Amino acid sequence: MNFFEHQEKAHKQTRWLVLLFVLALIAVVAAMEILVLLFLGQSNTVGFKNLVDPVFLKSNVGLIGGTAVLTLAVIGFSTLFRMTSLRAGGGKVAVELGGVRVGADPRDPLRRRLRNVVEEVALASGMPVPEIYVMEKEPGINAFAAGYTPADAAIAVTRGTLEKLSRDELQGVISHEFSHILNGDMRLNIRLIGLLFGIMMLSLIARRVLFSARYTRVTRSSNSNSSGGGAIMIIALGVLVVGYIGMFFARWIKAAVSRQREYLADASAVQFTRNPDGIAGALKRIAIEADGSLLQVESEEVSHMLFGEGRRASLLATHPPLLDRIKRIQPQFNPEELKTMASSIRRKQRQAAEDEERLRKRAEKKDTKGGAGMFDAGNIIENIGNPDSNQLLYAALVASSLPMEVQSAARSAEWAPETLCLLLLDSDPAIREKQLLLVSRRMGTDSEKQLRTLQQALPNISPEQRLPLAEMTFPALKRRPAEDLMRLLDTIRALITADGKVDVHEYALAKMLEVMINDALNPADSSPSGRKSIKSLSADVEALLMVVANLGQTDATIAEKAWNVGMQMAGLSAKNYQPGDWRKVLDTSLARLDRLAPKHKEVLLRSLLETITSDHEVNLIEAELLRAICASLHVPLPMIEL
Repeated sequence: MNFFEHQEKAHKQTRWLVLLFVLALIAVVAAMEILVLLFLGQSNTVGFKNLVDPVFLKSNVGLIGGTAVLTLAVIGFSTLFRMTSLRAGGGKVAVELGGVRVGADPRDPLRRRLRNVVEEVALASGMPVPEIYVMEKEPGINAFAAGYTPADAAIAVTRGTLEKLSRDELQGVISHEFSHILNGDMRLNIRLIGLLFGIMMLSLIARRVLFSARYTRVTRSSNSNSSGGGAIMIIALGVLVVGYIGMFFARWIKAAVSRQREYLADASAVQFTRNPDGIAGALKRIAIEADGSLLQVESEEVSHMLFGEGRRASLLATHPPLLDRIKRIQPQFNPEELKTMASSIRRKQRQAAEDEERLRKRAEKKDTKGGAGMFDAGNIIENIGNPDSNQLLYAALVASSLPMEVQSAARSAEWAPETLCLLLLDSDPAIREKQLLLVSRRMGTDSEKQLRTLQQALPNISPEQRLPLAEMTFPALKRRPAEDLMRLLDTIRALITADGKVDVHEYALAKMLEVMINDALNPADSSPSGRKSIKSLSADVEALLMVVANLGQTDATIAEKAWNVGMQMAGLSAKNYQPGDWRKVLDTSLARLDRLAPKHKEVLLRSLLETITSDHEVNLIEAELLRAICASLHVPLPMIEL
């Protein structure tokens, strides 16, 4: 199953989730109706036989309607409240669970390793680097990804994950979580929190009432008239039972939605890293560790989002059994191996430092390029959401090639904007001074000084460093106020037009920044796909393919041939090749094409790749244009090595 099929399945699961939620609502409301009618219904007798008596039901129509409205109101307002509280994005969930954000340049080597792994996976998969959190008080091995879109995503791991897993195992866990981000699971998960919070609210209210009533009885034990308090406790106990019915359905929904997706995420992590021992090793560590994957904090709400079970095993577990997950990754696995793993784990811990050094040396080699296969359209499509080990290694190489001063600035909320500006400084000294003056006027003299310092640290930026460096700045930029982000976007546009022209690289950088800012400021309103078809937007598809063909080729005849190839792949007829203003076409067409359904986005991307690779090579203009287009379409394009 590829990226687009995963997104199509996520759409279907959302509809399935809504259906399950409605069924749960019906069950909870029905249970509340029975409870209220038994205790408060107008009748000379009390018993279940009244529930099928038409006369009894007719005499209590008002009570039945009021109970239904009140129950739905409690659930509805609770759901709305919880969903509103989650609009801040994935970082909100991480902080609620005790997560502490990992800084731009952590001194702790374990946190530095975590940041490096997350950045490598993000850059390799072609998506913004998410915010990173560590749950400091959790000794178990667990992790989760949360957020509405990749732009506002956050990845959190427990302290036990950092301390107990090797680099390969950590990479397997992070790749598993990125699979949830890339395949649309994360957005479904965070919606699930809001929906199920409403269902479980009744049990929370009943618990509070029971606690209060018990406290009142203790403090007023001398009062002989306690019949009122006893009645309240009986009703509250009944509501608690109804609440537990709701909790049962909540857990059932989570189990129904999440179990199969865990298998898929495990498989994606293996495909990503090409190292089944990594994620399998993490699962084995959970199996043999005393703390396992359990969380000390209350994890009922987020149990379906975690890498492993956050609570003690139950009938409605949100995750498949550990041994089953391991056997799917390593069919030859024998559970008896776990008895001898303790000594092996200690040996692996001693080798962890050596492994990191070996990876660094491998990344420094120049013969690790992916080769022509990375330019194959089918290969690129299959790597969307599942980047391979070559792309992961290349991402690590690009990231490590940047000077430490530039890396630190990119990860710093204070200097990330200046790092972006660095990417647009012109090679002409006169134009560059004009750009620096623009920065000074719009962002202040301190920004200009920092920009000059960064320019000295990285005087020449290679093509493969530009957009990855821009993506590295995004987690820090998200922590800036909205007005700062809009001012930065205006400054970027001014720097681009300082020389009186706009090239593809400049446009791509501005477009990616614009998309990321819009998604970060309005995460809940952003959607990774729509429901439009290729044919309904054929004019936009035709114009976009024409722009890509025209910009990617210097010869008009070859460009027209490339356009015809792309149109044929899109299933459209190519009639008249007349390229227009490429910037105008991109500005108007990309927003509409973002509303394509997942399977139609796949067709469009295949058409774009066929257009680009018709001459069997990808140049810098084509690569950067394709990355900007994919960012606008909310498709995470893996790194393409030039």
